[in-house]
Amino acid sequence: MRPTGVLRVVAVACTLVGTWFLLQMYLNTSWKSISLRSWFGSSVLADPSASHAQPQTPRNKCGNVKSCPQNHFAFKIISGAANVVGPSLCFDDNLIMSSVKNNIGRGLNFALMNGTTGQLIKTDSYDMYSGDVKHLVDFLKTIQDGTLVLVASYDDPATKMNDEARALLTSLGSTYAAKLSFRDNWVFLGGKGLKDKSPFEQHIKNEKEKNKYDGWPEVLEMEGCVPQKMD
Repeated sequence: MRPTGVLRVVAVACTLVGTWFLLQMYLNTSWKSISLRSWFGSSVLADPSASHAQPQTPRNKCGNVKSCPQNHFAFKIISGAANVVGPSLCFDDNLIMSSVKNNIGRGLNFALMNGTTGQLIKTDSYDMYSGDVKHLVDFLKTIQDGTLVLVASYDDPATKMNDEARALLTSLGSTYAAKLSFRDNWVFLGGKGLKDKSPFEQHIKNEKEKNKYDGWPEVLEMEGCVPQKMD
């Protein structure tokens, strides 16, 4: 055999041996070791929150900023926005009235709550622009001692308001009921049998120069903790 032929056979044999050796190394390699994590390092793909997870802040009732102490009810009252978005009333983490629940109306929206148990007694709304104020007066006269009264305005709370209605609302602890005017915004939490004025009340006048919306003042939002009535 010529030398060139021998060299060619040797070269082919070396190639085959090398190929076999590489295949053996490849087949013996664990698939788990071939991953993006091994290529880039575990720190690149690791979720930093997995090993350093921060404890979630507990959600307060009604989504309030602060939690309420024992023997108190959490509440949040949001007035209507102009005549477009209705008000919402939350009490003890229960959404009592809202547009979603379809139980609000133009004028004044009321939720009556049992001051001892926190249970809902009644909800209602009274049109104070074109309705009959007598219906509101009759409603206010039926409220029993120990009842918490939540109120939120929507659109117009006062056009049909009369002195008797204002006096009854004032007796529930309101400071601003006597001053309510056309398209003012008002949120209030009072109660039947209060000896003093309620600390839970906000009011903003309808003033053309200061209104946030065209013809209406800005939305009012009030939250807090009202003490449970202890027998």
